[in-house]
Amino acid sequence: MDIFRVFDALNDIRNMTRAMKRVKETGAHLQGTICYTTSPVHSNEKFAAMAEELHALDCDSICIKDMAGLIMPDAAYDLVTRIKDKVDIPVDLHCHCTSGIAPMSYQAAIEAGVDILDTAMSPFAMGTSQPPTESVVAALEGTPRDTGIDLRRLREVRNECQRIRERYAGILDSISERVDSDVLLYQLPGGMISNLVSQLKEQDALDKLDAVFQEIPRVRSDLGYPPLVTPTSQIVGTQAVFNVLVGGERYRNVTNEVKDYVRGLYGRPPAPIQEEVRKLIIGDEPVISVRPADLLEPVYEKMKAQAMADGLIRKEEDVLTYILYPAIAPSFLKGERVPEEIPAKKAPAPDVPAIPSAMEVEVDGEVFSVRIVSVGGSSVAQAMPVQEKIPRGDIPGGIKAHMQGMILKILTSRGAQVKKGDILLVLEAMKMENPINSPVDGRVMEIFVDTGDTVQSGDVLLVVK
Repeated sequence: MDIFRVFDALNDIRNMTRAMKRVKETGAHLQGTICYTTSPVHSNEKFAAMAEELHALDCDSICIKDMAGLIMPDAAYDLVTRIKDKVDIPVDLHCHCTSGIAPMSYQAAIEAGVDILDTAMSPFAMGTSQPPTESVVAALEGTPRDTGIDLRRLREVRNECQRIRERYAGILDSISERVDSDVLLYQLPGGMISNLVSQLKEQDALDKLDAVFQEIPRVRSDLGYPPLVTPTSQIVGTQAVFNVLVGGERYRNVTNEVKDYVRGLYGRPPAPIQEEVRKLIIGDEPVISVRPADLLEPVYEKMKAQAMADGLIRKEEDVLTYILYPAIAPSFLKGERVPEEIPAKKAPAPDVPAIPSAMEVEVDGEVFSVRIVSVGGSSVAQAMPVQEKIPRGDIPGGIKAHMQGMILKILTSRGAQVKKGDILLVLEAMKMENPINSPVDGRVMEIFVDTGDTVQSGDVLLVVK
């Protein structure tokens, strides 16, 4: 890896400096990054000042990261011009085509003297991806900004990408391939929009999509106008879903990530968080003002020793796996869990029908999530195993998963006395930690899941009576 693009979701340079220092120590190319967005507190003047600050920190190039496809041609021309007036290093523009405007903004940036444009090979271009490499190269042939790239050589790359695309066709979503002008209103990256659609479908609440889209700008304003990029797009989008589904009671159900954001643990928001919202979310808890990572104690050696004692470490990468994915790393490193692979396309065996393990079906306008247990015989059940220990349906005292996800933590045990509101377990979904609370005072009678289990919406996770 030769180029490291370092960015922070809040454009808080304090969060970038440690990684930037390490990149320079390796002798690699350091690209300091500006997360582009629009709001009452963002402007091209401030972005250009940030570029100047990144240049002073010895960056080798500057990237304008337009993750939601929001930058208009005039704004692109103006921002590239401003940055190039202040720094003497290459400027890179990275846009997504979600809004359909990126190719026009690229042309404006070219006219302003941009040095680098991020593109994608045509089989994977457009939609929530970047403009096509081949198209940009062809448009510049014979002009003063000719790239010098041979289209015939690109064709070989394109053909290889097409083969890869065909192999993974089963997991590509058509939503990610089309233009969605709503992003200009709600500023969510395209991938997050499709996640919201999926999340609402799983909860039989797709009719609330427009309400969620209208709630997103309100949540973003409440939280100080963060740029909507990973992880802040998930933080804002998922909280908007919760605010809508609770029904008139905003911030009644708050994810752990939103609480940490408000505490200052993600960095400094672009604008102050509204005081009444802060009190709703964290009460009188203090808000930090220092670089968040300065509060963390080093854990590498401690976690390494723990993993080695459990016989999980064969190479250095295993230590990082153990630290980053504590819920599933032990079983993975023991060989009990293997990564899912997408096999090459081929005709199914005649005695094993090719069926999914789950699907969504529409009945009289209502969408239902359905798990496929078997079709016609044992061979299918063997080919598509399911976690039979996790029941579905109505069980007295049963607490169900409200979305598809993975069990990250179990914070109770069989026989434990719990109070209404206690967190029983944590479900990871859409990169967010979603606490599952007890609806009553009572005793935990059954727990049907283990840490690392994948569950579907409607699965009964545990019983409290």
